[in-house]
Amino acid sequence: MKKNIFSFVLGLAMLAAGSVRAEVNVEKADAFVKEVTNNGIEEIINANVSQKVKDERFEKLFNSALDLDFIGQFVLGRYWRTATPEQRKAFIKVYRELNIKTWSARFDEFKGKSFVFTGSTPSTSKNQVFINSTVAMDAGEPAKVVWRVKQNGDSFKIVDIIIENVSLAITARNEYTAFIKNNGGNVDALIKDLQNKVNAPVKPAGKK
Repeated sequence: MKKNIFSFVLGLAMLAAGSVRAEVNVEKADAFVKEVTNNGIEEIINANVSQKVKDERFEKLFNSALDLDFIGQFVLGRYWRTATPEQRKAFIKVYRELNIKTWSARFDEFKGKSFVFTGSTPSTSKNQVFINSTVAMDAGEPAKVVWRVKQNGDSFKIVDIIIENVSLAITARNEYTAFIKNNGGNVDALIKDLQNKVNAPVKPAGKK
């Protein structure tokens, strides 16, 4: 009797585990990121066009491939709940602009190189999975680039990029929440600071 009960409980546990895994279609998530990198990022950074045109192409790519609204809400942390609708809208707008500008320049580090995909890693977050890749660099070990993908129905969006074990979303969250705290909880101060960064000239990749 005990053996039957144990088998029944084990069967339920395996079924539940299968349900969790089924929340994300890993094969489609992997194909989505490959499409974004191979026919998006690599094509843009290797194109013989002006930086202005590259920025425009990255804007189009990021608006379609990244859920910047979702990421923006995450990085604002607990201050999202206290922010007014106007502040939320202004923050998401400037955060979107800054990310497009930053990554248009940042991905230039991978010019002439290709992303090599090395499988996936499960996520503890619902409907999310990590897609792993590497990029061979001119010196040293290949750079590890991990893409956190969120599935919503048949749609896939990137919600974080982790380079060499550094999460861009978590880094931004720590930086932004600390900035707001140091400015008396003033979300407008952060929005102004980010706007200044958007308006500032971009430093060439690899230079400090």
